[in-house]
Amino acid sequence: MTQLPTPYVSVDVAVLDRNIARMASFTRERDLALRPHAKTHKCLEIARRQLAAGATGLTVATVAEAEIFVEAGCEDLFIAYPLWVDQARGARLRAVAARAAVRVGVDSAEGAQALARYAGRDVEVMVEVDSGHHRSGVRPAAAGAVALAADKAGLRVRGVFTFPGHGYGPSLAEGVAAEEAVALVDAADALRKAGFEPDVVSGGSTPTAAWSNVAALNEIRPGVYVFNDAQQVELGVCDFDEVALSVVATVVSRSADHVILDAGGKVLGADRSAWATGHGRLPDLPDARITALSEHHATVTLPPGAELPERGTTLRVVPNHVCATVNLADELVVVSGGTAVDRWAVAARGANT
Repeated sequence: MTQLPTPYVSVDVAVLDRNIARMASFTRERDLALRPHAKTHKCLEIARRQLAAGATGLTVATVAEAEIFVEAGCEDLFIAYPLWVDQARGARLRAVAARAAVRVGVDSAEGAQALARYAGRDVEVMVEVDSGHHRSGVRPAAAGAVALAADKAGLRVRGVFTFPGHGYGPSLAEGVAAEEAVALVDAADALRKAGFEPDVVSGGSTPTAAWSNVAALNEIRPGVYVFNDAQQVELGVCDFDEVALSVVATVVSRSADHVILDAGGKVLGADRSAWATGHGRLPDLPDARITALSEHHATVTLPPGAELPERGTTLRVVPNHVCATVNLADELVVVSGGTAVDRWAVAARGANT
């Protein structure tokens, strides 16, 4: 690999393209629409690859992300979040909706009313329901009432959606996907009872995608799959050879049983689930663990008797949560066959409003 100043974020383009193709094939074979969540990569080149592979559009987290991807030519966006829209944000949404099809999540009558008042009626809505993650979203049975409020405000209701985020844990994905299916069936029924036929019934995450119930939903919105990360490896969703993104770091210090890398929380991100075995993983040293993380340093501990890498050695670190890592980077160094061949800007970095 071409020597570059470390730390830097590296993407193996061959693995990236395999991941994109695999998910596209999976959804196509099951007649599921694929609307990948672009908050994972925040990168125009990767979005174009996903759309070219058959994605129906993109999911984004914020209006700022929507603005960036619309400017790059994306014509179909879903802001999967119950936005609270004021006059300024409404004006921005109007501008986006003038250039692309835009759906926005709602989970209250008040949110729908504010959306209609300030963003206008070109924005469509999806009612968010809680399938067990207990973040935003209404009970499935209440979806009809929210749809009625949105319709009364003058908005077109397209369907229902949920995020099965509680599937991020060992041996949870299958059961959580089953909960997701029940919630979405109940929410769709609630819409029908209120007089609406849901065109879109949307769910899915990277760990639960394989268990998607095609009798209950017709769209999934995974994001992490495009890169994968240490969480997905430890959950059994993928192997290290399916991880496209890593942070390349240098051994800067060495002790009896550990080494120190020059990549800390300000590069890797600080997320660590309670069940994770460390602050990231090293695919070339599978028995090693990152046992401590500082702002600019990672402590890598190896088993007793293991040979420690020398100072100056570069190592690949797979972060726990790749979305956080990407949002800390200005660019992705694109690697093919071990050689850096391009650099892609993280165009939506920090696009949080």
